[in-house]
Amino acid sequence: MPTDTRQLTPSRADFSLRPYMASNDWWASWQLLNTLVPFGLLWWAIGPAVRSSLWLSVPIVVLMVLLSARCFSLMHDCGHASLFSSPKVNRAAGFLLGVINAIPQYPWSRGHDYHHRHNGNWELYRGPSALITTGQFLALSRRRQWFYAFLRQPLMLIPGGFFYLIIKPRLALVLGLVGLVRHGLDCHREDPSCSVAAIFASYRSRHWYTTGEFWDLLGNNVCVLSLWALMGHWLGLGLFWSVYSIVMACSAAIFICIFFVQHNYEGSYAHRTDDWSYLKGAIEGSSYLKMPALLNWFSADIGYHNIHHLSARIPNYRLREAHQANAHLLTGVHTLRLSEIPNCFKYILWDPATDSLTSIEAVRQQAANGFKGSNLPEPPTVVELASMKGREEAGQRGAAAAR
Repeated sequence: MPTDTRQLTPSRADFSLRPYMASNDWWASWQLLNTLVPFGLLWWAIGPAVRSSLWLSVPIVVLMVLLSARCFSLMHDCGHASLFSSPKVNRAAGFLLGVINAIPQYPWSRGHDYHHRHNGNWELYRGPSALITTGQFLALSRRRQWFYAFLRQPLMLIPGGFFYLIIKPRLALVLGLVGLVRHGLDCHREDPSCSVAAIFASYRSRHWYTTGEFWDLLGNNVCVLSLWALMGHWLGLGLFWSVYSIVMACSAAIFICIFFVQHNYEGSYAHRTDDWSYLKGAIEGSSYLKMPALLNWFSADIGYHNIHHLSARIPNYRLREAHQANAHLLTGVHTLRLSEIPNCFKYILWDPATDSLTSIEAVRQQAANGFKGSNLPEPPTVVELASMKGREEAGQRGAAAAR
């Protein structure tokens, strides 16, 4: 008789997680120091290194890329309020790390929190690459199918990373402010006495959902643009932008790749809303990425992604302990090795009928036999997401108070 795997799935109460949720401010401070100080020293060394020998600059740039990726991972912990014990210190450290990585930390963390709340529910969240269903893919023209696949191939991680960090946050602010000005003019035409506060309160932007997100986006852009001007003046615009572009694009490619492959692999839990399980999303829809100790350090142990999804309040420096303590309950977790990463990029389509991820090649083979693909309603729009986030905030505050 076939085994009922549902009986083998542990409950959340079976896991020992709470002992590992305590933040250690001394350890967190040490992590910031052993990341930011070397990163700053490498920027100080890059000028003399380039003038001495281009070959000497190569290992420096490689280390800068890895430390930038580590900065992002620590920023990610701040967004979960896990790096430090104080929410205010997490916000301050997260903002600083966001400036270093040229990305507004608070809006990013709120979007990332949405991913955590719905991990494995592909009807609501389809990953950073905005994947589509098999039915939607087969409905595209051949040209658009090619373009969809082209944008999601591994080589696009580098230009995509450059856009993600360097261009997108600046573009979001500009487009959002243009929309705000237009909205203000419309409001003024309807009611000349309308105040600036009322105009801002009534504005619904695609580029920020709350006032807090707007101020973080604005503050990040002011600091990042000022930093670019200072660094360009110090190192020279040519040298600064040559090094900075490489470092930002490559570090973004690394962490986008890591986040992608830890949820997109053969057999990953990719369910619809009906009967979706948060626990299965963490255990069966989040992999354990096995890496050498050095890469674990640079990634701040984000490879223990299954434990991270069981409790985002566990700081990175306790993930390994938590993983080892609960190893007997994690037999259903997919262990992913570095050599398997390229294969993960095949799984860029979601089949709602089978609750699974699949490849373009497999879908085309099925289509040759008459398969029409599977469809579901479109993911929530930006306005719907904003509304959902607003409704969930009260619940999040209550859950935080309970913790």
